[in-house]
Amino acid sequence: MNIKDRILQLMKERGWTMYRLAKETGLPTSTLSNMIKRSTTPTMSTVKTLCDGFGISLSQFFWDGTEAVLLTEEQKLLFADWASLTVTQKDIITKIIVEFKKI
Repeated sequence: MNIKDRILQLMKERGWTMYRLAKETGLPTSTLSNMIKRSTTPTMSTVKTLCDGFGISLSQFFWDGTEAVLLTEEQKLLFADWASLTVTQKDIITKIIVEFKKI
């Protein structure tokens, strides 16, 4: 899968628009549009910024599915929900988890 297709796949999984991706990454919509519409190849720095916005690692971005990582259905749902949260929402959830671990 090429970078453009991977970006589109990740956006679709999260229900994100180009505007939402720009907001989450801090990248200009013109840069994102060029990658999608003109298939320009982003720099690794830009790919890293995209990964940060999506909440995934570079290895997850480029993962080709050759090695299976087994997750339970519960874990899959949790990760999918987590990926759709904003940075602020993730911070709040993390704080809640920390407090629950104290109990």
